[in-house]
Amino acid sequence: MTTFRTAEEIGRTAVGPRPLPPLGAQRAATGLSTADTKLSNGLHVVVVRMPAVPMVEMRLRIPFAGTDLMHAAVAEVLSATLLTGTARRDRIAVDTDLALVGGELDAQVDPERLSIAGSALATGLDTLLDVLADALTGASYADDEVRREQERLVERIAMARSQPSVIARQALQKHRYGDHPATREMPEAEDVAKVTPADVRALHQASMLPRGSTLVLVGDVDLDAAVGQLERALNGWTGASEAVELPSLPPVTGGDLKFVSRPGAVQSQLRFSAQAIIRTDPRYPALQLANLAFGGFFSSRLVENVREDKGYTYHARSHLEFTPAGATLLIDTDTASDVTASALLEIRYELGKIVLSPPSESEVDIVRQYAVGQLLTATASQAGLASQIVGLATQGLGVDWLVAHPGRLAAVTVEQVAEAALEFFAPARWTGVIVGDPAQLTALDVLGGVTR
Repeated sequence: MTTFRTAEEIGRTAVGPRPLPPLGAQRAATGLSTADTKLSNGLHVVVVRMPAVPMVEMRLRIPFAGTDLMHAAVAEVLSATLLTGTARRDRIAVDTDLALVGGELDAQVDPERLSIAGSALATGLDTLLDVLADALTGASYADDEVRREQERLVERIAMARSQPSVIARQALQKHRYGDHPATREMPEAEDVAKVTPADVRALHQASMLPRGSTLVLVGDVDLDAAVGQLERALNGWTGASEAVELPSLPPVTGGDLKFVSRPGAVQSQLRFSAQAIIRTDPRYPALQLANLAFGGFFSSRLVENVREDKGYTYHARSHLEFTPAGATLLIDTDTASDVTASALLEIRYELGKIVLSPPSESEVDIVRQYAVGQLLTATASQAGLASQIVGLATQGLGVDWLVAHPGRLAAVTVEQVAEAALEFFAPARWTGVIVGDPAQLTALDVLGGVTR
């Protein structure tokens, strides 16, 4: 009879547990071959040679802001129907041509930008770019396609708007930014139902512009040849004006949390925010490490307290969110109604604690290794590197910043992390929202700092 050793037996020797092997050296993505230029139509392109696999990854971001109250609804329908047909290709032809080169394209929109992501076999780059250019210059937005996607969006949006996480996000955006266009992250279902194919075609004509937009291509390509392919494919995509950027957001100021009533809810959503700094600020690496120590990964102080020790929540985190010309810190967690007040107390406690008792040298070393490892993991694939670069490019940063960032993290001192914690995590800097059942959350009035 075959016998098997248990995991515990495998991990032990006669004298005790087997020692863990040392961590390997973390290596940044150095030596990347890149081309950073502008095409004749004004489109900013960044091409990176990364021949790990015979594929290419493409990311295109077009500033796509609008102040009209119907803009979000029309833009949502546009992104859903952009790739459903052109003057040269119907929906089936678009899908077939991409499939023949192992390719795909997808479009999404938010208040700031229209994003198009795609991939294909490296040998199919011309086809991928031809389909992309066809959509950018000749998307037809056929009446039947618009109606079909419209019906799907109306149903999806109506369902999404009933979700607690969506309610909390919308409440936080309104609390932070009032009526700024950035708050219209999800259009109203009734507005989407009013959109006409003519509205979508007009928005495409007015806002689908290359000047001010950024395209990133990463993969098994020759740099000069790829730039030439981009020029030939996209030279017909033109526009006299520049793509519309979202106006800068007002700074987030500290203050009371706003209570948002959701009668009958069995859980509460807690969302907090404070103003932060952009990546080019010399304090950014220290803030990044301070945030990780506070609540940015599973072994952080916040998670250890409210999840592991108290059991108030399954998920809690803090993270940075980059906005037009700025950045904010966010804390989010969901709790059962009966422990909401207790969770709020502990979050406030941890904010005060990281200011008065900043991360120790060992904490800083742990989060430093995590930050570097996370960055290297995120950029180890063509898709991950493309997404990272396009995010940086829209903030005016390039591949050099990405390559040098592990060094910046390595240079951060414990004292600098303490200074960042003091400056950015002081409880008075924070505001936010709590969404929950008012009948079950009367204890919030005892804690104070919550406006109903």
